[in-house]
Amino acid sequence: MLYDFCADHSFGDERVPSLAQAVFPEMASIFLKGTTLFRRKISEIIRHELLRLTARFPFGARCRCVICGTKVQFFLPYRQGSRSIPPLLRELRTVGSDPDHFECPACRCHDRERHAFMYLSALGLVEAWRNQSILHFAPEAHLRELIQNQKPLRYICADICPVDASVVKMSIEAISHEDETFDFIIANHVLEHVENYPAALREIHRCLKPGGYALLQVPYAESLHKTLEDPGFETPLARLHAYGQEDHLRLFGRDVVEQFCISGLASCVRSHDELLPHVDAIEYGVNRAESLMLFQKPLSR
Repeated sequence: MLYDFCADHSFGDERVPSLAQAVFPEMASIFLKGTTLFRRKISEIIRHELLRLTARFPFGARCRCVICGTKVQFFLPYRQGSRSIPPLLRELRTVGSDPDHFECPACRCHDRERHAFMYLSALGLVEAWRNQSILHFAPEAHLRELIQNQKPLRYICADICPVDASVVKMSIEAISHEDETFDFIIANHVLEHVENYPAALREIHRCLKPGGYALLQVPYAESLHKTLEDPGFETPLARLHAYGQEDHLRLFGRDVVEQFCISGLASCVRSHDELLPHVDAIEYGVNRAESLMLFQKPLSR
């Protein structure tokens, strides 16, 4: 009807059939594309929720979430699981989150939260939080709650783009606190996102008390001799295929520990088999290949 109206009426001295023919078919095309994407998204949501219900079926559950304690049939995948890993990342055997056993169907925590909690508990560092000052960048909801339950002396959540008033706006590249303020700093899968990670590491070292720890998990590829970072990968698609995610700015290589220690931090990196030798990775929904990336500020001499 609108097309017919435009085609049959004059506005001033100009008729608009050409405008109608040019604009409205294009709008119709955009609308159809939007409708298709919307339907696809709804379909994905429904499929994911059905998978969640199946995973929570209680009888014969063989997996357990250490965050909420729920027994589940399996953990939910991230996106399409390992099928969504770009070919280059698959060839490089990149280590990071486990895309096939990512999300708890009960509490929705992620594998990086579960693994970090299990690692730090094995070292007795969770209990130590009660008497410590902690700085937590990009705080994960469930890990945040676990820390708060320990009632630390001071707990600051920070992010460059805070999602609520309880999170302080702060760049990890310019921490707004004095030297030697914190006993523990957490940046769990953060440093692959920041523009200048060496500056961030220097800031972490500066703000840690002597003997303090930093949890610095990042995805990395042992097959890479050096960290891959090139400003030419500037589009989301290019970054997805080169680094593994659209908003990653690099893919760390086997030099990751060496690079982190340049800041003055000392490596306390431990493997899954060293710290959790009797923990079945599938049962607890974690990636056995992902080591604990823990670093310590040396004691002052």
